[in-house]
Amino acid sequence: MAVDGGTKAVVAALIANTGIAITKFIAFFLTGLSSMLAEAIHSVADASNQVLLLVGGKQSKRPATAQHQFGYGRERYLYAFIVSIVLFTVGGLYALYEAYHKAHEIRTGHHEDAGEWWWVPIAVLCIAIVLETLSFRTAIIETDKVRGDASYAHFIKHSKQPELPVILLEDLAALLGLVFALLAVCLSLITGNYYFDVAGTAMIGILLVVVAVLLAVETKSLLLGEAATQEAQQQILQALEATPGIERVIDMKTLHLGPEQLLVAVKFGVSAETPAGEIAAAIDAAELAIRTADPMATSIYLEPDIYRADYSRPAS
Repeated sequence: MAVDGGTKAVVAALIANTGIAITKFIAFFLTGLSSMLAEAIHSVADASNQVLLLVGGKQSKRPATAQHQFGYGRERYLYAFIVSIVLFTVGGLYALYEAYHKAHEIRTGHHEDAGEWWWVPIAVLCIAIVLETLSFRTAIIETDKVRGDASYAHFIKHSKQPELPVILLEDLAALLGLVFALLAVCLSLITGNYYFDVAGTAMIGILLVVVAVLLAVETKSLLLGEAATQEAQQQILQALEATPGIERVIDMKTLHLGPEQLLVAVKFGVSAETPAGEIAAAIDAAELAIRTADPMATSIYLEPDIYRADYSRPAS
């Protein structure tokens, strides 16, 4: 079975973050540096999030039931939203707490130096940067296959598939977090001032909170239900207007039931003299035209009506 780009990027990130988390925990236990612990928890959060995305993708493929008649496509949006919560709490808030805890230890004289293992966190962070760069590169390659001419910011904001935007933001945050941690560790070891370690940990926490909020805002919009892209709507509209038997499109609404599942509802005008058989034929032709214009249109509802010049569309 073929693996789509989003799943490939998620698996690559999961493998990288699992290995990175283990090495970061080892570095923390050997040195006691809080920025290493914050980064280790960050990697655990990221790996957990990738598992959630894979579970969401699997759950979304369940067939429709009598209770969920449009299927489970939005499961992917739900799990992506849970990812933002995990990143905010397990990653961001924990890092901020660890920064506070470390500062308290330094103030009260309970802090211990890195000792003979001072080189371990530097080696671990350098290796982690290489692995995260490879993971980020995979995410960029897979994104470039589907984003077209859109900028990365536009793709993240408007993509209906949550996996790639989530991985892009997570990998970017991971790389920046590693740079913060490396700077903090190096400055702490060179100067002997471990408040640099505290500052690095706090910066990681703030970074993760910001990324988590961005993810939450975007996935919330998908959960509420977004329409098809303007380009897709225009293609469907043009296909309908070219369909024999349809005088005009009176109203059209679209809704993503999942990344690859689109609901299309159309009210179209017919002549008052049109026989019922011709109207039925027009409906069949319109449904075929919609599916041809956008294969993601899985649920289509067409309502013929007599057009009135004083008709006003319902508020969107």
